[in-house]
Amino acid sequence: MYAIADPASRQTLRPSRGLIPTPDGEQLYYEDMGDGPTLVFVHGWAMNTEFWERQTADLVRQGHRCVAYDQRGCGRSSPAAAGHDLDSLADDLATVIERLGLERVTLVAHSMGACQVARYLSRHGAARVVGAILVAGTAPGLFPDPASRTEPLAAQVTAMMADRPAFVAAMAEPFFAPEPVSPHLVAWGTGLVLRTTLHAAIEHSRTNINADVRADMAAFTCPTLIVHGSADQSCPLERSAKLAHAMIPGSELVVYEGASHGLPLTRSERLVADIAPFVRRAG
Repeated sequence: MYAIADPASRQTLRPSRGLIPTPDGEQLYYEDMGDGPTLVFVHGWAMNTEFWERQTADLVRQGHRCVAYDQRGCGRSSPAAAGHDLDSLADDLATVIERLGLERVTLVAHSMGACQVARYLSRHGAARVVGAILVAGTAPGLFPDPASRTEPLAAQVTAMMADRPAFVAAMAEPFFAPEPVSPHLVAWGTGLVLRTTLHAAIEHSRTNINADVRADMAAFTCPTLIVHGSADQSCPLERSAKLAHAMIPGSELVVYEGASHGLPLTRSERLVADIAPFVRRAG
Protein backbone atom coordinates (compact mmCIF):
# COMPACT_ATOMS: atom_id res chain seq x y z
CA MET A 1 0.00 0.00 0.00
CA TYR A 2 1.47 3.35 -1.04
CA ALA A 3 1.58 6.27 1.36
CA ILE A 4 -0.83 9.06 0.44
CA ALA A 5 0.44 12.61 0.80
CA ASP A 6 -1.75 14.84 2.96
CA PRO A 7 -3.22 17.54 0.66
CA ALA A 8 -3.21 20.04 3.53
CA SER A 9 0.45 19.52 4.37
CA ARG A 10 3.20 21.60 2.81
CA GLN A 11 5.95 19.96 4.83
CA THR A 12 8.57 17.84 3.13
CA LEU A 13 7.45 14.22 2.84
CA ARG A 14 10.18 11.63 2.51
CA PRO A 15 8.74 8.16 1.91
CA SER A 16 10.52 6.71 -1.09
CA ARG A 17 7.24 6.41 -2.97
CA GLY A 18 3.60 7.29 -2.54
CA LEU A 19 0.44 8.79 -4.01
CA ILE A 20 -0.35 12.48 -4.17
CA PRO A 21 -4.02 13.51 -4.46
CA THR A 22 -4.83 16.20 -7.00
CA PRO A 23 -7.54 18.84 -6.45
CA ASP A 24 -9.86 17.00 -8.87
CA GLY A 25 -9.57 13.69 -7.01
CA GLU A 26 -6.94 11.84 -9.03
CA GLN A 27 -3.80 10.30 -7.53
CA LEU A 28 -0.28 10.76 -8.86
CA TYR A 29 2.32 8.11 -8.10
CA TYR A 30 5.73 9.54 -7.20
CA GLU A 31 9.18 8.40 -6.14
CA ASP A 32 11.45 10.55 -3.95
CA MET A 33 15.03 9.41 -3.48
CA GLY A 34 18.27 10.81 -2.10
CA ASP A 35 19.37 14.02 -0.45
CA GLY A 36 20.95 17.16 -1.79
CA PRO A 37 20.03 19.57 -4.60
CA THR A 38 16.54 18.65 -5.82
CA LEU A 39 15.59 17.60 -9.34
CA VAL A 40 12.03 16.91 -10.49
CA PHE A 41 11.73 14.72 -13.59
CA VAL A 42 8.83 15.19 -16.03
CA HIS A 43 8.39 12.38 -18.55
CA GLY A 44 7.04 12.64 -22.07
CA TRP A 45 4.12 11.06 -23.90
CA ALA A 46 2.77 7.90 -22.26
CA MET A 47 5.91 7.14 -20.22
CA ASN A 48 6.34 7.02 -16.42
CA THR A 49 8.93 7.34 -13.65
CA GLU A 50 10.89 4.30 -14.82
CA PHE A 51 11.88 6.14 -17.99
CA TRP A 52 14.27 8.20 -15.84
CA GLU A 53 15.72 5.36 -13.75
CA ARG A 54 19.24 5.53 -15.18
CA GLN A 55 19.50 9.27 -14.52
CA THR A 56 17.95 9.15 -11.05
CA ALA A 57 20.09 6.19 -9.95
CA ASP A 58 23.30 7.96 -10.96
CA LEU A 59 22.33 11.35 -9.59
CA VAL A 60 21.19 9.98 -6.23
CA ARG A 61 24.58 8.30 -5.85
CA GLN A 62 26.22 11.64 -6.65
CA GLY A 63 24.38 13.40 -3.83
CA HIS A 64 21.17 14.69 -5.39
CA ARG A 65 17.53 14.38 -4.39
CA CYS A 66 15.51 13.05 -7.33
CA VAL A 67 11.71 13.20 -7.53
CA ALA A 68 9.85 11.62 -10.45
CA TYR A 69 6.14 11.05 -10.93
CA ASP A 70 3.74 9.26 -13.24
CA GLN A 71 1.43 11.64 -15.04
CA ARG A 72 -2.29 11.00 -14.75
CA GLY A 73 -3.31 7.89 -16.67
CA CYS A 74 0.30 6.72 -16.84
CA GLY A 75 2.12 4.00 -14.89
CA ARG A 76 0.85 3.72 -11.34
CA SER A 77 -1.16 6.94 -11.25
CA SER A 78 -4.95 6.75 -11.38
CA PRO A 79 -6.60 6.19 -14.80
CA ALA A 80 -8.05 9.69 -15.06
CA ALA A 81 -10.92 10.35 -17.44
CA ALA A 82 -10.18 14.07 -17.62
CA GLY A 83 -7.37 16.55 -17.04
CA HIS A 84 -5.03 15.54 -19.85
CA ASP A 85 -4.84 19.04 -21.34
CA LEU A 86 -1.65 21.05 -21.02
CA ASP A 87 -2.98 23.37 -18.29
CA SER A 88 -4.07 20.44 -16.12
CA LEU A 89 -0.79 18.55 -16.61
CA ALA A 90 1.13 21.70 -15.64
CA ASP A 91 -1.08 22.04 -12.57
CA ASP A 92 -0.30 18.41 -11.67
CA LEU A 93 3.40 19.29 -11.72
CA ALA A 94 2.64 22.20 -9.39
CA THR A 95 0.72 19.83 -7.10
CA VAL A 96 3.70 17.46 -6.85
CA ILE A 97 6.09 20.30 -6.05
CA GLU A 98 3.78 21.92 -3.50
CA ARG A 99 2.59 18.76 -1.72
CA LEU A 100 6.19 17.58 -1.25
CA GLY A 101 7.24 21.02 -0.08
CA LEU A 102 9.99 21.26 -2.68
CA GLU A 103 12.09 24.41 -3.01
CA ARG A 104 15.03 25.39 -5.23
CA VAL A 105 14.10 22.76 -7.78
CA THR A 106 15.70 21.97 -11.12
CA LEU A 107 13.05 20.70 -13.54
CA VAL A 108 14.19 18.03 -16.00
CA ALA A 109 11.74 17.34 -18.82
CA HIS A 110 11.73 15.04 -21.83
CA SER A 111 9.77 15.53 -25.05
CA MET A 112 6.21 16.77 -24.33
CA GLY A 113 7.32 17.37 -20.74
CA ALA A 114 9.12 20.49 -21.98
CA CYS A 115 5.79 22.04 -22.96
CA GLN A 116 4.41 21.15 -19.54
CA VAL A 117 7.34 22.91 -17.86
CA ALA A 118 6.80 25.99 -20.03
CA ARG A 119 3.12 26.07 -19.10
CA TYR A 120 3.93 25.42 -15.42
CA LEU A 121 6.30 28.40 -15.32
CA SER A 122 3.76 30.68 -17.01
CA ARG A 123 0.90 29.58 -14.73
CA HIS A 124 2.73 29.15 -11.42
CA GLY A 125 5.91 31.17 -11.74
CA ALA A 126 9.51 30.26 -10.97
CA ALA A 127 9.58 30.99 -7.23
CA ARG A 128 10.38 27.34 -6.44
CA VAL A 129 12.57 26.76 -9.49
CA VAL A 130 16.29 27.45 -9.88
CA GLY A 131 16.82 25.80 -13.25
CA ALA A 132 15.26 23.91 -16.15
CA ILE A 133 16.69 21.19 -18.38
CA LEU A 134 14.82 20.37 -21.59
CA VAL A 135 15.87 17.00 -23.00
CA ALA A 136 14.71 16.34 -26.57
CA GLY A 137 11.88 18.73 -25.78
CA THR A 138 9.01 19.53 -28.12
CA ALA A 139 8.70 23.15 -26.91
CA PRO A 140 7.66 25.57 -28.33
CA GLY A 141 5.45 23.09 -30.24
CA LEU A 142 5.93 20.87 -33.28
CA PHE A 143 2.82 21.99 -35.15
CA PRO A 144 2.55 25.80 -34.93
CA ASP A 145 0.03 25.85 -37.79
CA PRO A 146 -3.31 24.50 -36.45
CA ALA A 147 -4.24 23.27 -39.92
CA SER A 148 -1.27 20.88 -39.87
CA ARG A 149 -2.45 19.07 -36.71
CA THR A 150 -5.61 17.34 -37.89
CA GLU A 151 -4.02 14.66 -40.06
CA PRO A 152 -1.30 13.40 -37.67
CA LEU A 153 -3.71 13.34 -34.73
CA ALA A 154 -6.34 11.41 -36.67
CA ALA A 155 -3.70 8.93 -37.85
CA GLN A 156 -2.43 8.32 -34.32
CA VAL A 157 -5.90 7.90 -32.83
CA THR A 158 -6.96 5.50 -35.59
CA ALA A 159 -3.79 3.43 -35.21
CA MET A 160 -4.08 3.21 -31.43
CA MET A 161 -7.73 2.23 -31.57
CA ALA A 162 -7.02 -0.45 -34.18
CA ASP A 163 -3.88 -2.08 -32.69
CA ARG A 164 -2.12 -0.12 -29.97
CA PRO A 165 0.76 -2.58 -29.43
CA ALA A 166 1.57 -2.44 -33.15
CA PHE A 167 1.39 1.36 -33.12
CA VAL A 168 3.74 1.60 -30.13
CA ALA A 169 6.17 -0.86 -31.70
CA ALA A 170 6.21 1.24 -34.89
CA MET A 171 6.81 4.41 -32.85
CA ALA A 172 9.90 2.81 -31.30
CA GLU A 173 11.79 2.94 -34.60
CA PRO A 174 11.92 6.76 -34.97
CA PHE A 175 12.23 7.10 -31.19
CA PHE A 176 15.57 5.24 -31.13
CA ALA A 177 16.81 5.63 -34.72
CA PRO A 178 19.53 5.89 -35.89
CA GLU A 179 21.18 4.66 -32.69
CA PRO A 180 21.74 0.92 -32.28
CA VAL A 181 19.81 -0.45 -29.32
CA SER A 182 19.11 -3.97 -28.11
CA PRO A 183 15.71 -5.56 -28.73
CA HIS A 184 15.47 -5.88 -24.96
CA LEU A 185 15.63 -2.10 -24.49
CA VAL A 186 13.00 -1.60 -27.19
CA ALA A 187 10.72 -4.15 -25.52
CA TRP A 188 11.22 -2.52 -22.13
CA GLY A 189 10.46 0.96 -23.50
CA THR A 190 7.35 -0.11 -25.36
CA GLY A 191 6.22 -1.92 -22.22
CA LEU A 192 6.32 1.38 -20.32
CA VAL A 193 4.08 2.99 -22.91
CA LEU A 194 1.57 0.15 -22.81
CA ARG A 195 1.11 0.67 -19.07
CA THR A 196 -0.56 3.99 -19.90
CA THR A 197 -4.31 3.67 -20.43
CA LEU A 198 -5.54 3.85 -24.00
CA HIS A 199 -7.65 6.87 -23.14
CA ALA A 200 -4.70 8.73 -21.61
CA ALA A 201 -2.43 7.82 -24.53
CA ILE A 202 -4.95 9.25 -26.99
CA GLU A 203 -5.54 12.39 -24.95
CA HIS A 204 -1.82 12.96 -24.43
CA SER A 205 -1.36 12.64 -28.20
CA ARG A 206 -4.04 15.28 -28.62
CA THR A 207 -2.22 17.53 -26.14
CA ASN A 208 1.19 16.88 -27.67
CA ILE A 209 0.11 17.62 -31.23
CA ASN A 210 -1.93 20.69 -30.28
CA ALA A 211 0.73 22.10 -27.94
CA ASP A 212 1.77 25.66 -28.71
CA VAL A 213 3.74 27.27 -25.88
CA ARG A 214 5.32 30.13 -27.79
CA ALA A 215 3.56 32.59 -25.49
CA ASP A 216 4.83 30.71 -22.43
CA MET A 217 8.51 30.70 -23.35
CA ALA A 218 9.09 34.12 -21.78
CA ALA A 219 8.41 32.47 -18.40
CA PHE A 220 11.82 30.73 -18.57
CA THR A 221 13.52 33.30 -16.35
CA CYS A 222 15.74 30.70 -14.67
CA PRO A 223 18.96 29.22 -16.09
CA THR A 224 17.96 26.77 -18.81
CA LEU A 225 19.90 23.93 -20.43
CA ILE A 226 18.57 22.52 -23.70
CA VAL A 227 19.90 19.09 -24.72
CA HIS A 228 18.93 17.60 -28.07
CA GLY A 229 20.07 14.94 -30.51
CA SER A 230 21.16 16.01 -33.97
CA ALA A 231 19.47 12.92 -35.43
CA ASP A 232 16.18 13.20 -33.51
CA GLN A 233 13.51 11.93 -35.92
CA SER A 234 10.52 12.33 -33.60
CA CYS A 235 11.31 15.93 -32.70
CA PRO A 236 13.70 17.50 -35.22
CA LEU A 237 16.30 19.86 -33.79
CA GLU A 238 15.38 22.75 -36.10
CA ARG A 239 11.69 22.61 -35.16
CA SER A 240 12.18 22.50 -31.41
CA ALA A 241 15.46 22.95 -29.54
CA LYS A 242 16.90 25.62 -31.81
CA LEU A 243 13.67 27.61 -31.59
CA ALA A 244 13.53 27.19 -27.81
CA HIS A 245 17.15 28.32 -27.52
CA ALA A 246 16.38 31.47 -29.52
CA MET A 247 13.33 32.22 -27.36
CA ILE A 248 14.98 31.74 -23.92
CA PRO A 249 17.57 34.45 -23.26
CA GLY A 250 20.80 33.09 -21.83
CA SER A 251 19.86 29.46 -22.42
CA GLU A 252 22.53 26.91 -23.29
CA LEU A 253 22.03 24.53 -26.20
CA VAL A 254 24.01 21.28 -26.24
CA VAL A 255 23.62 19.07 -29.29
CA TYR A 256 24.52 15.38 -29.11
CA GLU A 257 25.75 14.35 -32.52
CA GLY A 258 23.91 11.33 -33.89
CA ALA A 259 21.61 11.08 -30.87
CA SER A 260 17.97 10.09 -31.16
CA HIS A 261 14.80 11.25 -29.43
CA GLY A 262 15.37 8.57 -26.82
CA LEU A 263 18.71 9.99 -25.68
CA PRO A 264 17.92 9.58 -21.94
CA LEU A 265 18.08 5.85 -22.68
CA THR A 266 20.86 5.87 -25.27
CA ARG A 267 23.14 8.64 -23.94
CA SER A 268 22.48 8.40 -20.22
CA GLU A 269 26.10 8.68 -19.07
CA ARG A 270 26.70 11.88 -21.01
CA LEU A 271 23.33 13.31 -20.00
CA VAL A 272 24.10 12.81 -16.31
CA ALA A 273 27.53 14.35 -16.86
CA ASP A 274 25.79 17.46 -18.25
CA ILE A 275 23.00 17.59 -15.67
CA ALA A 276 25.16 17.44 -12.53
CA PRO A 277 27.36 20.51 -13.18
CA PHE A 278 24.36 22.50 -14.45
CA VAL A 279 22.53 21.82 -11.17
CA ARG A 280 25.57 23.02 -9.24
CA ARG A 281 25.73 26.22 -11.30
CA ALA A 282 21.99 26.89 -11.16
CA GLY A 283 21.61 26.10 -7.47
